[in-house]
Amino acid sequence: MQFPEALVSGRLTRRYKRFLADVVLDDTGEEITAHCANPGAMLGLTAPGSRVYLSRSDNPKRKLKYSWELIEADGALVGINTAHPNALVEEALQAGLVPELSGFASLRREVKYGRNSRIDILLEAESAPPVYVEVKNVHLMRAAGLAEFPDSVTARGAKHLVEMSDMVAAGARAAMVYLVQRGDCETLSLARDIDPAYAAAFDAARAAGVEAYALGCSVSPSEIVADRTVALNP
Repeated sequence: MQFPEALVSGRLTRRYKRFLADVVLDDTGEEITAHCANPGAMLGLTAPGSRVYLSRSDNPKRKLKYSWELIEADGALVGINTAHPNALVEEALQAGLVPELSGFASLRREVKYGRNSRIDILLEAESAPPVYVEVKNVHLMRAAGLAEFPDSVTARGAKHLVEMSDMVAAGARAAMVYLVQRGDCETLSLARDIDPAYAAAFDAARAAGVEAYALGCSVSPSEIVADRTVALNP
């Protein structure tokens, strides 16, 4: 996924109300408010003074022209925009990065299923059961090289695991794909101390036949690409 225009750099002043961030732009010194498309805690990714990268929109209907895309943390660039993972995983699946999820004739996004939910990606083929793919964004790293999910309690995430188990029981396949939007992690684990209920739901889903995969990204100010698998050690 390439950014359509060059990102604007600046220094983070603060992130607040979950979806807002104040940033001092490098080129002008102006302090602006950017949209933060990330509902999570963003542990380790909100230190004041951190260099960040923003995209800019000239859409007159937008209240905020800038969107926060990347941050420099732990010596690496980290993608924080949770609007991107579904598209990044779609690109990775179409490139055959996950062989177990390759070879399907149809890929659809945001398909209704379960109890008033939408699956991120639905893979279909005439000669195989459909695969319900749930994508989760990952950017937490508390120990070098180890990505963790989630970074805050996610009851919604646990609910999705139950619904995916139901799909398996009905004869379909279901797969979790954890997308690590940073290039400095080789392993993904569950943050069981942050959300024990999600960890328990994950264990139950895996026992029920839900598959799980993890992908890592190369991140730069020009593009984010899911380009490798990451070891999953839940």
